Amino acid sequence: MFRSSIATLEQFKEILLQLPEECYSKSCKVLSDATIGQHTRHIIELYLCLINGYENADVSYDRRERNRRIEQELPFAVEQLTSIQSTLQKPNKTVRVSYELGDAETCLESNYYREVMYNLEHTIHHHALIKVGILFFTDIPLPESFGIAPSTLQHRQACAQ
Repeated sequence: MFRSSIATLEQFKEILLQLPEECYSKSCKVLSDATIGQHTRHIIELYLCLINGYENADVSYDRRERNRRIEQELPFAVEQLTSIQSTLQKPNKTVRVSYELGDAETCLESNYYREVMYNLEHTIHHHALIKVGILFFTDIPLPESFGIAPSTLQHRQACAQ
């Protein structure tokens, strides 16, 4: 799980480092005018919510910073991804995850490993969106696996045999 998460973030960094910086924070029509940087910030901040909430076992993905520097400065975003990679692996423990639903807060019991898996799946989902943006702006060759769930890749391989 940690190996997959860290490898997925590494692949993402390698792709981002090939991206022309002006494309990173440029509004993208095919992403409903969002930017690759905004999707990147969203991925990073959910991981940071988990990592920062670990010590107190209290995680809220809704109370994230929304740091515009991450979405506007590609080198800073890559630094944040590297930091996540180096601090993600921790022992499992129970965590409380709170969600703001309407005007009420809902709390659920989860565990750190489950939330790491949630973040991995969430990251892959946003990579699929980011892939659309990258292909709209550039002709950077992207790995076939970028933005594709591992179970989908396995299913495709099984069908090809």
